[in-house]
Amino acid sequence: MIRVAMLSYWHVHAWDYTRQAQQHPETQIVAVWDELPDRGAETASKLEVPFFENLDELLSRSDIDAVIVDTPTNMHRDVMVKAARAGKHIFTEKVIAPTLREVNEIMAAVRESGVKMTVSLPRLNDNYTLAVQEVLNRGVLGELTLVRVRLSHNGATAGWLPPHFFNAEQCGGGALIDLGCHPMYLTRLFLGLPESVSATYGYVTGKEVEDNAVAVLRYASGAIGVVEAGFVNSHSPFSVEVHGTEGTLLYGMPEPRIVVRSNKANKEAWETVELPANAPSAFEQWVRHIKEDTVAETNLQLAVDLTKLMEASNKSAASGRSVRLDELQP
Repeated sequence: MIRVAMLSYWHVHAWDYTRQAQQHPETQIVAVWDELPDRGAETASKLEVPFFENLDELLSRSDIDAVIVDTPTNMHRDVMVKAARAGKHIFTEKVIAPTLREVNEIMAAVRESGVKMTVSLPRLNDNYTLAVQEVLNRGVLGELTLVRVRLSHNGATAGWLPPHFFNAEQCGGGALIDLGCHPMYLTRLFLGLPESVSATYGYVTGKEVEDNAVAVLRYASGAIGVVEAGFVNSHSPFSVEVHGTEGTLLYGMPEPRIVVRSNKANKEAWETVELPANAPSAFEQWVRHIKEDTVAETNLQLAVDLTKLMEASNKSAASGRSVRLDELQP
């Protein structure tokens, strides 16, 4: 049994991970720490486990094997480096950290300690992503020229996102770094890392972070990636477009199905692609890595690249210019 401590209930997904840990046959929640002691004590009481007001005290305990980190994003570096150095396996919400420098410090601590780390990038494991990858592997779209992924909801206009999700210091950004993470890592998965990023942010509701965002990724091949996210849109379906010199793939506009049309298929109609089963969740993969002493190499590389792209997007939006990835401070 892997004994897990919950580190903070700041993030809206913290209770989702709580339920995953409770439901998994090989994990057990045994402790809680929170940067807000009242929230942490209340949560620990609900879970019927001890609350630790001091993080160092929790991490020093030999009867805790692993941690789930849901602190404010600006605390990730300090909390995760401490956890890794204490020998605790780490499962964390995206993004790992808002800057490449902080991510590199976390990853160095993880490597040096040998703990197992996995980042929640859930859409990597969804059936539509697996189906898109299978189509790309067949080469029926030819050379890829454009990928567009959009994910948006009305969390700012309908008022259901917690107020701290609009705190620039804690979050490191708004719609793009939170919701836009998903289309960003999917675009990275399909096209690879770009040379540069150009981002534009909108402030529809007047918050201190953007609630409407677009990032454009430029590639040496001439390909373009378009990442769209927002907190101000009702009934905006999650959608994926992948275009190439020989064909196009579309998903989710508005129905959740994949259609493909390719010159290589010698057909004059769109074909529907069968969706496979979902892959194991990021949490299940984390447990497996702990049990089997393996490393989540693809997950961690995509998570590191996600921070690169987010940092470049923030710098671009702030400066009004395109930002090359090689400009980022490692």
